[in-house]
Amino acid sequence: MSSPELVLALIFFAVAILYSSVGHAGASGYLAAMALLGFAPEQMRPTALALNILVGGIGLFRFYRAGLIDYKRVLPFVLTSAPCAFFAAKFPIAKEHYSLLLGLFLIFAAAAVFKTALNLKKNESEYMLRPVFWPIAAIAGASIGILSGLTGTGGAIFLTPLLLIAHWAHTREASGISVAFVFINSLTALAGLWKAGASFPEALPFWLIVVAIGALIGTQLGIHRLPVRGLRFALSLVLLVAAGKLLFT
Repeated sequence: MSSPELVLALIFFAVAILYSSVGHAGASGYLAAMALLGFAPEQMRPTALALNILVGGIGLFRFYRAGLIDYKRVLPFVLTSAPCAFFAAKFPIAKEHYSLLLGLFLIFAAAAVFKTALNLKKNESEYMLRPVFWPIAAIAGASIGILSGLTGTGGAIFLTPLLLIAHWAHTREASGISVAFVFINSLTALAGLWKAGASFPEALPFWLIVVAIGALIGTQLGIHRLPVRGLRFALSLVLLVAAGKLLFT
């Protein structure tokens, strides 16, 4: 195994811990790491989605057992996001267009992560939640699904801030809803890429083992109320660095 692949394994491990602790699977972090190390763009999407499915599956199981997943609030989003992710993943993107799209996505993701970190509350239970408005949830789900398929992400980086801003869920509940959303979205997006003839790097099995261990650690920390504010600030910085590399090199 080459040195870049080992470096990616270490980064993927850290990303899996950090992201899974807040109900995400880490696709944007995996993509950022691969972008920083000059990974082949045609393998970035399928690799990120494969890692996402494993980390998301572990998170789904553990957050569900902790009672943090409300499937009634997941359903209106995934009904439209899943098919959109499948068809969008089959759409071929030129290298320069992909770099631009992913760079802009990472900037948006960094801003979203930073904003949610600033808005974290200690006593969220004091705020009343609103019922999910299905028409808006369906439109949001479709939009996130398209972006998920095109960029190779699960979409939690968009869904979690939306759930919090709209007061549809508290932070821990938003994490549970997001991890279910990511798992389903990643499955359909990868199915679309598979039908389009996607290929995977030889190091993928090793990376899958690494992120699985990271997800077990991260979900354990997240379920036991690990403070995530500092982690989100750090993640927003990493995403901005990766976006800068994609847009200005």
